[in-house]
Amino acid sequence: MILAGDIGGTNSRLACFEWKGGRPRPVVERTYPSRAHSGLQEILEKFIRQHTMTIDLAGFGVAGIVRKGRCEAVNLPWVVDAADLARSLRLNRVALVNDLEAMAQGISVLDASEHHTLNAGSPEAEGNMAVIAAGTGLGEAALYWNGQTHLPFATEGGHTDFAPRGDLEMDLCRHLRIRFGRVSVERVVSGPGLLNIFEFLKSAEGGKDSAGFSDPRASGDAAAAISKSALEGTCPVSVRALGIFVSLYGAEAGNLALKTMATGGLWIGGGIAPKILEKLKGPEFMSAFTDKGRLQPLMESIPVRVILNEKTALLGAALRAAGS
Repeated sequence: MILAGDIGGTNSRLACFEWKGGRPRPVVERTYPSRAHSGLQEILEKFIRQHTMTIDLAGFGVAGIVRKGRCEAVNLPWVVDAADLARSLRLNRVALVNDLEAMAQGISVLDASEHHTLNAGSPEAEGNMAVIAAGTGLGEAALYWNGQTHLPFATEGGHTDFAPRGDLEMDLCRHLRIRFGRVSVERVVSGPGLLNIFEFLKSAEGGKDSAGFSDPRASGDAAAAISKSALEGTCPVSVRALGIFVSLYGAEAGNLALKTMATGGLWIGGGIAPKILEKLKGPEFMSAFTDKGRLQPLMESIPVRVILNEKTALLGAALRAAGS
């Protein structure tokens, strides 16, 4: 039995898998609110108490920098150590990788029903690929072709500098610099980033509220509330905020594709993308993705797909545990 985990800033998803038909198949799965627990160890103990199974292999994708089997989570006050987990689980080793690296690994077992194509492009079978995922933060990873298969590796591209493309985005950047000092792209392309854009627009308009939508934080999930009101057209500020967000998302996805020469394809993961899929199908995302000056023809040739299976990183963690 393979124990796998997708450990994020908002939720930690654990599952036990069996290997069936060339793909890990879940036997049992649970999701826990990350911040309600002191660390991954506490969640694991709770999961194992609830589900008595013999664990043979284990792998975890964690939202943070993994170095020498140890991770200090970026959006959680946790330290995750592979050696400690192995001792606790009574295993020889535990695979510990960045969550986007796990997601990149999981792409290999997705079927056509588990993703949506925004741009068919002209994929190169042996070209690099890249993955970008906005959620609690902004994750980025890539896969390179080693002559036989695609191998994933993590990056921390979400923490690179936000690069405004016009006057409005420059004003947004100045607004965020007052609050944060340095402004990374994660400050605008993430769930909290959508809220930052919304609050900037409200501030620019003198703090006026839309009828019935004064404080998206009141719902407990501000990004979801803004997205919902934007897609329903009930709040003009939300509509504008989501439009800017999608354009910024497309621009950063294009930047990642350029930096990694992702001629094999760019994949969009994370919890936000499937929820705003209809908006991603519109012109803003792909227009920003391809708007790279003289390299626009190259960008137009890159396939762009939205991952619909929210368990892709979990599958990838199981694959990494199994050594695939």
